[in-house]
Amino acid sequence: MSRPRLALTLTALLTLGIALGTLMPSGLNAPPLPGGDKLHHLLGFAALVLPGIALMPRWTPGFLAFGLGFGALIELLQPHVGRSRELADLIADALGLGLGAAAGLGLAALMTARTSR
Repeated sequence: MSRPRLALTLTALLTLGIALGTLMPSGLNAPPLPGGDKLHHLLGFAALVLPGIALMPRWTPGFLAFGLGFGALIELLQPHVGRSRELADLIADALGLGLGAAAGLGLAALMTARTSR
């Protein structure tokens, strides 16, 4: 599989996982995950962009724009599934995007340095 295709496939799968986790009605009796809600947002959105940016660093602005738009869409939809809309969630998403982008760019630089030898 080519790097662009792998980057998009991983991003699509992570998007689906985040959508399921954040748009599931709150009334379900799912066991709570360790850590707080904001930590989940931060880690989820870091994971969303990290592989795509690591594989295709030139696409960083697109991955970040997609992630921020996706986070905003989730916040708009959550009240319709019995969850609350919170600006703090979107801020945690944005911080996670920054963290994931930094890690992805770092991995991309390491991969480039390794293949340049």
